[in-house]
Amino acid sequence: MTTRTTAEAWLAGRLPTDWFTGPVEVTRDRDELLIMGTLAEPELEGDADDTERTIAARGRAKSFREETRERRIEIARELEHLSGKKVSWGVRVGPTEVLFTHLAAPVMTRLRQPERRVLDTLVEAGVAKSRSEALAWCVRLVGEKSDSWLAELRQAMEQVDEVRKKGPGA
Repeated sequence: MTTRTTAEAWLAGRLPTDWFTGPVEVTRDRDELLIMGTLAEPELEGDADDTERTIAARGRAKSFREETRERRIEIARELEHLSGKKVSWGVRVGPTEVLFTHLAAPVMTRLRQPERRVLDTLVEAGVAKSRSEALAWCVRLVGEKSDSWLAELRQAMEQVDEVRKKGPGA
């Protein structure tokens, strides 16, 4: 199974040097590795507005996706074999992020009536088509609204892991 540094190191040696403007970022969970690379921003006129920049960024991402598809599939298969996890890709072009095919993992949960009512309200209001979609919407919203808190929590968890590695029996 690949570790944090193993996947990044392997990718640094395996990825074509002209694909990204710097090292890739690998985000992991128990199901998937998401490889996120940064592409050079398209050159636009100085007076281009945000809409034009977003359209150009999406065009750059689409070109990259189409032109690199076969190589990315080959690299993903190799890394899936090494890590035992599915591999997904995404790119960042300026502030625009585009995820290519990525895993949507089912999650089982038990909710009491007050929580179910929240989901049902979202469905009835047309915000979501189903309870499942409503729950995913809620998770995205919490993730957006509490990014700094979640980042702090993840950092604390990494520190706990480091202390565990130094403990008895390590």
